[in-house]
Amino acid sequence: MGFGSYSAADWAKLRSSRQLDARQNVEEVFTRTSCDPKFDPRYIGTRECFDSEDHPHSTPIVVGLDVTASMGYLAVKVATEALNDLILKLYSTGTVEDPALMCAAYGDYEDRSPLQVTQFESDIRIAEQLLDLWFEDRGTGQVVPTCLWEFLARHTNLDAYNKRQKKGFVFTIGDHAKIRSDHVAETVKRVVGDDIPFATVKKLLREVEEKFHVFHIMIGGNGNEDILPGHKIVISRNEIDLLPEIIIGTIRLQNGDKTAAVLADCDEIRRPALANALGQLRLTRGRIHL
Repeated sequence: MGFGSYSAADWAKLRSSRQLDARQNVEEVFTRTSCDPKFDPRYIGTRECFDSEDHPHSTPIVVGLDVTASMGYLAVKVATEALNDLILKLYSTGTVEDPALMCAAYGDYEDRSPLQVTQFESDIRIAEQLLDLWFEDRGTGQVVPTCLWEFLARHTNLDAYNKRQKKGFVFTIGDHAKIRSDHVAETVKRVVGDDIPFATVKKLLREVEEKFHVFHIMIGGNGNEDILPGHKIVISRNEIDLLPEIIIGTIRLQNGDKTAAVLADCDEIRRPALANALGQLRLTRGRIHL
């Protein structure tokens, strides 16, 4: 996948046709009432992010959203505003070469569909597929971004990694819900379909780190303090407008840019909040140590 390019005009047309508005509730934006099998990891062999004539140096970027009941406002914000802003800014700033985005929805381990994953795309299909995900809107407080890590580690074929030994980027976004750390192997088998005896959160993180730089943006609270140290950013609910700048700034810092240069490109009014967010990062060239 990855042909074509994203444009503001295509987004305006999609937004108008779907009558999208940030003031809508989650059921008005995400209208599906069940998971489309094409997004169910149990029926997906491999998601590919290949170079193409349009995009000869593809860079895979994954945005994973917590879709438990408490996070409806976030999904609406991303679907109606933030995703479009992120894509346009990725293209206009040249932060990475030829970005190709996958969207993912992860929920509670007891959900009917705890994980959904789209294709890697570089045009308006990024947004179209996000809007076709099912917002299950429930949860008991134990979410499974770990299953997304496992899927990305074992079910992606990436030219950036295979040809250029360059990692992609994963950003999960959620609140202080607890990451399920018990019965990890059983959870992965149920959600993704893979049999991985003795799987643990740490082992799955090490696997996905081979292909991706992994980050988590937490909306409020300080839960999961032991997960992703130095790669976790905590922001308040009234700072979610900054999500595109936080993601782009994190990518730039990971790729070697200086904080001062990143902040200089941000609107002066938003600069203090972005500085606080990026200041929580402690980036290294190696793995994340748990």
